[in-house]
Amino acid sequence: MTQKRRIGAKSSETRARIVEAAEQVIRDEGYAAASTRQVAKHAGLQPSLVHYYFPTTDDLFLAVFQRGAEQSDAMIEQALTSEDPVRSLWRFFADTSRTALALEFMALANHRKAIRAEIAKHSEAMRARQSELFEQILGERLAGSGGCAPAGLSLLLAGIGRALVMEGALGVHSGHAEARAFVDKWLDELLPARAGPSQES
Repeated sequence: MTQKRRIGAKSSETRARIVEAAEQVIRDEGYAAASTRQVAKHAGLQPSLVHYYFPTTDDLFLAVFQRGAEQSDAMIEQALTSEDPVRSLWRFFADTSRTALALEFMALANHRKAIRAEIAKHSEAMRARQSELFEQILGERLAGSGGCAPAGLSLLLAGIGRALVMEGALGVHSGHAEARAFVDKWLDELLPARAGPSQES
């Protein structure tokens, strides 16, 4: 009978160190550079330790994605529970601070089924959460704005934000200011007037 391989505990500080090192390699050098040897070097560990905690490269990539997803979820939840959740979420979608890692995982998803499935699962869950909140906040206003359903609003904000982020990473900025202004104007028409001066995205 084949003995099941032992894997390091998820709560281990060494495991967290490996995941952090892998994220840094992916961010700085691209996912193709995140070999066991390179990650181990950045973490200051032996390659065998990386294999102990992550038997396959996909296991390591998934751990890095899940770490980033947890951080994004916390930021999204903070936006959704703020005094101005829709505009706060729009600012999150158009934030360029996570560009490098996000682009790498989008590229990685084209080649790794496990990563693609995890990204899709996470995205669907977050869209459902956002749609529920949009329905509570906006209700009939969405139908009156041209028939856009809550899930559609979530997709539009995320899609425009993603385009701004991805193009900005390439150095393309044509139309960005106009697109931001259009979304801001649309949200101003869609949402009740806020007290105080309007905030820029």
